Amino acid sequence: MITSDGQRPRQPGERQKAMRRHRPFALGLAGTGVAVVAAFGCSAGPEKSASIGSAPTPLRTTRTTVSGAPAPPHPAGNVRIAAVGDIVMGSLPDALPPDDGASFFDPVDDLLTGDVVLGNLETTLATDGSSKCDDIDGPNCFAFHAPPSYGRRLKKAGFTVMNVANNHIDDFGADGRRETFAALRSANLPYTGRLGQITVQRVHGLRVAVVGFAPDRGSNDLTDIPAAQRLTARAAAMADIVIVTMHAGAEGSDRTHVEPGTEYFLGEDRGDSYRFSRAVIDAGADLVVGSGPHVMRGMEFYKGRLIAYSLGNFSGYKVLGLGGTLSTSGVLQVTLRADGTYVSGRLRPTQIVAPGTPEPGGDAIDLVSSMSEEDFGSHAAQISADGTIQRP
Repeated sequence: MITSDGQRPRQPGERQKAMRRHRPFALGLAGTGVAVVAAFGCSAGPEKSASIGSAPTPLRTTRTTVSGAPAPPHPAGNVRIAAVGDIVMGSLPDALPPDDGASFFDPVDDLLTGDVVLGNLETTLATDGSSKCDDIDGPNCFAFHAPPSYGRRLKKAGFTVMNVANNHIDDFGADGRRETFAALRSANLPYTGRLGQITVQRVHGLRVAVVGFAPDRGSNDLTDIPAAQRLTARAAAMADIVIVTMHAGAEGSDRTHVEPGTEYFLGEDRGDSYRFSRAVIDAGADLVVGSGPHVMRGMEFYKGRLIAYSLGNFSGYKVLGLGGTLSTSGVLQVTLRADGTYVSGRLRPTQIVAPGTPEPGGDAIDLVSSMSEEDFGSHAAQISADGTIQRP
């Protein structure tokens, strides 16, 4: 357990400002107000001399556009963000919801509102490809694929961007991955998390960048913290607000604590979510949202920025374990100013009911509040009985 005894490393100094060192290449998605940016020049290899505080920080006072032209002055106004954890709407051929998933999110659709609505897509949307489990023996292999048409269900539910940096986007190989991305594009629903990818959404004249990280092939690698800092700094140089989403940590109903150091699951390196989260904030992130352990974890503030270490499972129709902490979930609602500073937040509790659909209610507030206090002490987010999140 992580306590407030002062033994965890803390990074000195205020957030620094970073120069943009690489010119990104933007792919505009027609009609979406979103630019998907491939940030070339981002090394995937380790740098021995780099440290958490060494990344250059965003040059927010002299912004440039994606083309390199001077950007207009900062617009005024706030950005409302809603975020959830892992989403699985079922899996072919037999574990699919009724009515082709049309009513799947109806019980919680009033919670999925905001200028940016983010979820982790813990599945492929594909009918092609070979399952990774064909070559793996044993009970610990899970491969998910839902119909490509479910991309439209996610869009209808209110999501504006999906994270695909996780350990299930490759469940059905390159074919399944390509079909998933095509399904999301067809639904006019942007995604983030592929190697070097920065997804920028325009909100009230502001640019909001979303960058996904995971310890998985093809994703932005959260185990390479110097590279993660460089990519985050690049996102901050081209956007007003940066949201980082991470798929990190060991899995299981008993994994509600943020463990110190690197976490492992079935022998796999699942990253150091504590060190990673603080590192990307040092590099320019304004909000960090986690998923991956399949349970909710605590929240803390670092340099005034909120870190939600895991939002748990949001849905898992007939494929994810249920009961107790595995069914406890929530929608994180946060409002940020145009410069990324925290205005307000609220945790709206949800729960997964058999056979795996989301609905309001449950114990999320009590769980996250207690985990926050136990794990982060004086840095813990203060969560009231109605879910309001305040800085310590």
